[in-house]
Amino acid sequence: MAQSTTTALPVEGRDPDGSRAARRLRRTGSIPGVVYGGGEDPVAFQVDSRTLRLALQHAGAVLDLQVDGSGGTPVVVKELSRHPVTGVTLHIDLLRVRLDQAIQATVVLELTGADDAPGVKEGGILEQPTRELTVEALPNDIPDSLQHDVSEMVIGDTLTLAAVSAPANVKLIDDPETVIATLTPPRLQVEEEPGIEEETELVGEGEGEAAAEAEDAGGDSSGGEGDSSDE
Repeated sequence: MAQSTTTALPVEGRDPDGSRAARRLRRTGSIPGVVYGGGEDPVAFQVDSRTLRLALQHAGAVLDLQVDGSGGTPVVVKELSRHPVTGVTLHIDLLRVRLDQAIQATVVLELTGADDAPGVKEGGILEQPTRELTVEALPNDIPDSLQHDVSEMVIGDTLTLAAVSAPANVKLIDDPETVIATLTPPRLQVEEEPGIEEETELVGEGEGEAAAEAEDAGGDSSGGEGDSSDE
């Protein structure tokens, strides 16, 4: 019954030829990977990038790894390396598991009900410093994510991991005092006063205008005297 919940991941064996070969694989649309553990030797493989993407989208924690058409082996994702800019998968490490033995895994923590929180409605800022949690459970019992409702939070509230409820067959491993959410007062926007440079500029403009007016006045006066002397 546990096996029926897994998602098949067909892959091809490959020779671990280094980074240059891995780059060639990625150019052809394949992703290099390695499977470890289970008391067996590591096995290098390559998998079509689209096949991998679809398998990860529809899988729970456990994948059914099929190397070169062989019988499936239950595995979990040990590490998924992505390009820091494009987010494209560069390499995947898998770990063989036994479905009757608990393992530790990382799951995403999702906060729900944020828009309904009184503190958010008053303009408060909801922050989530912890976005991933470590859990322990049988491979097929590991959830894709954990959710926690924050719709009752008010300004000044701080929530810790102790407030999060996990399924009965899932154990939270992280420190219960780990902060998962805070709701802080809105940041006040203070109007900036003119700086010294701006004030100096204004004063300079005023002095320049005054000097120009005085010069214009002097020019008009001298022009008048020239007219009278000509007469």
